[in-house]
Amino acid sequence: MRLTLRVWRQQNADTDGAMSTYEVDGISPDMSFLEMLDTLNEELILSGDDPVAFDHDCREGICGACSLVINGAAHGPEHTTTCQLHMRSFRDGDTIDIEPWRAAAFPVVKDLVVDRSAFDRIIQAGGYITAPTGSAPEAHATPVPKPAADAAFEHAECIGCGACVAACPNGAAMLFTSAKVNHLNVLPQGAPERGTRVLDMVAQMDEEGFGGCTLTGECATACPKGIPLFSITAMNREFVRAARKVR
Repeated sequence: MRLTLRVWRQQNADTDGAMSTYEVDGISPDMSFLEMLDTLNEELILSGDDPVAFDHDCREGICGACSLVINGAAHGPEHTTTCQLHMRSFRDGDTIDIEPWRAAAFPVVKDLVVDRSAFDRIIQAGGYITAPTGSAPEAHATPVPKPAADAAFEHAECIGCGACVAACPNGAAMLFTSAKVNHLNVLPQGAPERGTRVLDMVAQMDEEGFGGCTLTGECATACPKGIPLFSITAMNREFVRAARKVR
């Protein structure tokens, strides 16, 4: 396959960026999207140019590091992570636009790499359980109802990639935050701090400068792990309940 790539290039957060055009040839349909970018970077390095910076780690759809807007869609045309997107999703001769996540809370570090440490600070605000437990408890020591376990697992699938923020027209982080709140709040171990957790994490989310949620649903559509939209409404109920108790 021969492709035309229009890639966002930006030296750092303090400089202006622009789209640069590159031609790549000999791309196998079986390559992953990141392997295609590796091929481009090899050519750039051999020609003495600066390679395109982009985030990646496990390349197995687990870590959430890969983060590209491809032809206007977070992670590209398939419902998966960028690293699991393969070039057979494109056609020979296609022009592909590649950009970083677009959100005020995700400043560009370089090229396609953005700073997602805002997510870390949201988790630090309350996405944990403070009770000292010592060594790992016996698996059946705390009975967990099956519906609660299923809900916790569903929300715990969030890998923190940020596609929900990139897809949201408001740049909101409600789906991410609700997944981190709900996967602890539905469990008995997380119940003692469920009120302070939701209040603290939502307050940190607002402080980071994410946009407001209007429930357009783009976040859930873009999420490669299928975190449902009702996760946000569940967190909203928790928030209202906790705020009333504070008053």
